[in-house]
Amino acid sequence: MSEVTNTTKGPFYFILTGIPGFEDSHIWISIPFCCLYTLSILGNTTILNVIRTEPSLHQPMYLFLSMLALTDLGLTLTTLPTVMQLLWFNIRKISFESCFAQFFFLHGFSFMESSVLLAMSFDRYVAICRPLHYATILTSEVIGKIGLAIICRCVLAVLPSLFLLKRLPFCRSHLLSHSYCLHQDMIRLVCGDIRFNSWYGFALVLLIIVMDPLLIVLSYSLILISILGTATWTERLRALNNCLSHILAVLVLYVPMVGLSMTHRFAKHASPLVHVIMANMYLLAPPVMNPIIYSVKTKQIRQGMFRLLFQRKVH
Repeated sequence: MSEVTNTTKGPFYFILTGIPGFEDSHIWISIPFCCLYTLSILGNTTILNVIRTEPSLHQPMYLFLSMLALTDLGLTLTTLPTVMQLLWFNIRKISFESCFAQFFFLHGFSFMESSVLLAMSFDRYVAICRPLHYATILTSEVIGKIGLAIICRCVLAVLPSLFLLKRLPFCRSHLLSHSYCLHQDMIRLVCGDIRFNSWYGFALVLLIIVMDPLLIVLSYSLILISILGTATWTERLRALNNCLSHILAVLVLYVPMVGLSMTHRFAKHASPLVHVIMANMYLLAPPVMNPIIYSVKTKQIRQGMFRLLFQRKVH
């Protein structure tokens, strides 16, 4: 089959790229990638199992944490097949439909991560600033509605960009610069008018990538004002410690995200290796680091893990 793109329906397949300049070392490079994916899957499934089996953790904060773990698991499983088959078997082709499916889930779970972190910041605000009303505000029904709203928000955000991109002709090279299908990577291969796509992408950036961090900062500003009004330094430190895990999770998501955006915007002529490293940091850092952060910083999760491990040894 020749690698000629169809200008009416798009290419029959895209070609993925591994680590530029290190193609001969893909087998060795696959070892750290395999370790990171394994760590992410084990860490997030363990957190989900701990929250499921510990009745004391069936509280709003941990229900939101289980949403975060599910999102991280989804993000990991979305990129794992194409990354590992490229590194292990040098399988670079991905079908047109498969690429768009990966595009949908990859960006959907990425937006979902941001939305869950925003919901978790609201949980911390209510817990610290409205402690007496915490149980009545964040009921199981409200948490379920927040979860459903997050799913709807992310699906409705990603679907239009998918259909807008899919209708355009791909008449240039269909060589992607990553080992998975990113919107900003795929749109470079379009030879039609992409102005509407660009404006829609800009609106998405404002509504999710910009608004979510601003609302998180707002919630922590209100928390800080409330904390500074408390009586003792001990209470202030305890309140801040309760927020530390979430603050670290926010930084782990947004620092690589901003770095990737800045690289695509202002370092277009930088080495392809730079773009690949930034993209992999953006996609792998949150799923790998979040379970570590919450298991180290959250006593209840850590104790639940020890109990789960001990029970398995006994059986």
